[in-house]
Amino acid sequence: MADTAVTAAELTTFFRREFPQSRGIVEKVGGQSATMRLPVGDGDLRPGGTISGPTLMLVADSALYAAILSEIGLVALAVTTNLNINFLRKPAAGKDIIGVCKLIKLGKLLAVGEVAIYSDGDDQPVAHATGTYAIPPQR
Repeated sequence: MADTAVTAAELTTFFRREFPQSRGIVEKVGGQSATMRLPVGDGDLRPGGTISGPTLMLVADSALYAAILSEIGLVALAVTTNLNINFLRKPAAGKDIIGVCKLIKLGKLLAVGEVAIYSDGDDQPVAHATGTYAIPPQR
């Protein structure tokens, strides 16, 4: 595990460098949790004026990854092994998506967390996800 925690700004920079397609912003980390914001654009919408499922899954996976890396350090090879999502209500098309992750378990080789996903400014979640990451063994 990392000797020091990674900041939200360091994680956002890491995402931009390692995943240039990433548009998410890590807003907050600490206490085995992370909050991720994704600005929503026209490319994230599906017919009917709702945000697409893959966009919501991106936020869930990214928030989980951010929470884990904030604790273990910038380990690019930590990978998703499972992601389950429940879509609860229609997200607002004109608002950013916010993913709030809390880690349930952080072990040496596996991490498990849950993510509540919101439309910015709404206190009712639009989706709920759980996920597992494999953490590469330390050398």
